[in-house]
Amino acid sequence: MKHRYLPMTEQDQKEMLEAVGVANISELFSDIPESVRFQGEYKIKKAKSETELTRELTKLAAKNKDTKQYASFLGAGVYEHYTPIIVDHVISRSEFYTAYTPYQPEISQGELQAIFEFQSMICELTGMDVANSSMYDGGTALAEAAMLASGHVKKKKVLVSKGVHPESRDVLATYAKGQYIEVVEIPLKDGVTDLEALKAEMSDDVAAVLVQYPNFTGQFEPLQKIEPIAHKGSSMFIVSSNPLALGALTPPGKLGADIVVGDAQPFGIAAAFGGPHCGYFAVTSKLMRKVPGRLVGQTKDEDGQRGFVLTLQAREQHIRREKATSNICSNQALNALAASVAMTALGKKGIKEIAVQNIQKAHYARNKFKEAGFDIAYTGPIFNEFVIKLDVPVKEVNQKLIEKGIIGGYDLSLSYPELSGQMLVAVTEMRTKEEIDSFVKELEVLQHA
Repeated sequence: MKHRYLPMTEQDQKEMLEAVGVANISELFSDIPESVRFQGEYKIKKAKSETELTRELTKLAAKNKDTKQYASFLGAGVYEHYTPIIVDHVISRSEFYTAYTPYQPEISQGELQAIFEFQSMICELTGMDVANSSMYDGGTALAEAAMLASGHVKKKKVLVSKGVHPESRDVLATYAKGQYIEVVEIPLKDGVTDLEALKAEMSDDVAAVLVQYPNFTGQFEPLQKIEPIAHKGSSMFIVSSNPLALGALTPPGKLGADIVVGDAQPFGIAAAFGGPHCGYFAVTSKLMRKVPGRLVGQTKDEDGQRGFVLTLQAREQHIRREKATSNICSNQALNALAASVAMTALGKKGIKEIAVQNIQKAHYARNKFKEAGFDIAYTGPIFNEFVIKLDVPVKEVNQKLIEKGIIGGYDLSLSYPELSGQMLVAVTEMRTKEEIDSFVKELEVLQHA
């Protein structure tokens, strides 16, 4: 074979041509006039040998600045966290790595049980009754939650806090346009949702209020105060949340949320240039039949043995576009498995310990910046992110930090033009005291250069 990764051999090709009754591949295109056929060669590089190609790609990959070589303080929705080594071992097994939709439960019990465990652990973390088998990512999950709410209460307006991840708000806007739903963004005040502005926008045509906890600036939204506002009339309360933070925080389900969504990336899923990741979607029991995607249920077979099966809804209900509760009929089973293995390996105590480490290290870093004379944008409690103000452009600072082996924080002006000169800093359990102190020192030098 000329190309060993292509499954078709020359003999295969010959047999297929004979089967369709043509002598060569050119005859397959005989109906296309010669005058419109492309006769030249494409302006692309000539194929290289496997060794040459591997060498070239390795050189290109070496240009990347990754978290194995650099101390990263960049979060903004994708974080570097500890991943138990068992995660890669389990998800690399062929029965999981190549698995497809487990329609036949009699041969898919392993896959179905893994998904069921994922659903169960998400329910425990969020304080909700039912969780699905996963969504594409956190942004998709948030948009699907808004569509569910709009369809459930039959209203065409949603209010979303500007403290929600800007990319998630973009996904929401795209979904809403197709469903003719009006999206109103509620401004922030001191880093959290402006409650007075939220109250002013509430009306009888609002389907849902969407907030993030912790929000994009790293602050904790006052869910206890937002909940009664959100539930005015028949509207619903939707919370997007970092699941690792819920290892230490009161879960949104305990604070009146109707739907809790987010991204499971903090649990055993690599940053991977921003994806693919794994969204989660959890609801109260009254909404279980309107949940998008798949649900796995636990049951007993005719012999009384415990078993697992796709339940409550058929994939086809999402294909009927005009009547569908959602048009998503897939999930991220492999990444959900990675999250399940990570959560299982860590256990309740481990998840809480890591969550507390994030809180402690982030507060330590914020205090060090304050001692160094930096202006801290917001002083409220944080999980693992906070905002500092710089006198020089964040983009320039980050370029200089790379030279020192440090990946700096997120430039907030990229998403919030009014926050020019402000950097969103993430400090996870992976950062050491020495790395934090070095980061503060380098920023201090650049600030006064």
